Amino acid sequence: MTILKIKKLSRRFGDQLVVDSLSICVKAGEVFGLLGPNGAGKTTAIKMLTTLLAPTSGTAIIDRFDLSLHPSEARRMIGYVPQLLCADGCLTGYENLLIFAKLYDLPRADRKTRVREALDFMGLADAADRLVRNYSGGMIRRMEIAQAVLHRPRVLFLDEPTVGLDPTARKAVWKYIEELRANYGTTIFLTTHYLEEADALCSRVAVMHLGKMVALGTPAALKVSIGGSGATLNEVFAHYTHGAPESGGNYRETSRTRRTAKRLG
Repeated sequence: MTILKIKKLSRRFGDQLVVDSLSICVKAGEVFGLLGPNGAGKTTAIKMLTTLLAPTSGTAIIDRFDLSLHPSEARRMIGYVPQLLCADGCLTGYENLLIFAKLYDLPRADRKTRVREALDFMGLADAADRLVRNYSGGMIRRMEIAQAVLHRPRVLFLDEPTVGLDPTARKAVWKYIEELRANYGTTIFLTTHYLEEADALCSRVAVMHLGKMVALGTPAALKVSIGGSGATLNEVFAHYTHGAPESGGNYRETSRTRRTAKRLG
């Protein structure tokens, strides 16, 4: 069953075509990865898919709701964890989630239970009453994912969910992402620069370069497409992006990534 259907989705800023006719169908319950160097259009695509940015042309449908025609209904179907931090360090983990429960308009009688369930699921029950400014980077990311799934969305969008985390914290986040899919059937749509992350988590990936999707398939199939099962996803990335670096980008993108890494570190 298709849960997300993207057809010829484009976004232009002035004369620059940042996302060019992106077309993807994502199946319910899969973990789908969107790869590409900085400037490829990944974050712009995510912003359109989460209704934060209107497309110039094209359509995107989540479940049965067109994002342009029925944005309010579509938002109820999705959760979103941006790359930049969205937690308040002056509040406890519990208080952060309670605010989101109110923003999602969860029934008053269910809020405390849902918050406790989300904290417990993400391994944060023992830290619920601690100020978030005292959390580790991995704990902050897990709490932000807990915020995004309080209303039990059909699709969870994660933009660079493990940027700035050490390898141990990254693998902990991977574990909870996989459990969301396995236990709740949540469809995960993520962007990442860590190709081993995409290899470990994603059932399929798409590669973007200069605004266009240049490859789509399972990690195994894409490896075969460039010469055999012995190839790596790094080699797939280099092949389809013509050797573009995995990261980099302009001053603003570099500054944003470093700020996030510093605050999570």
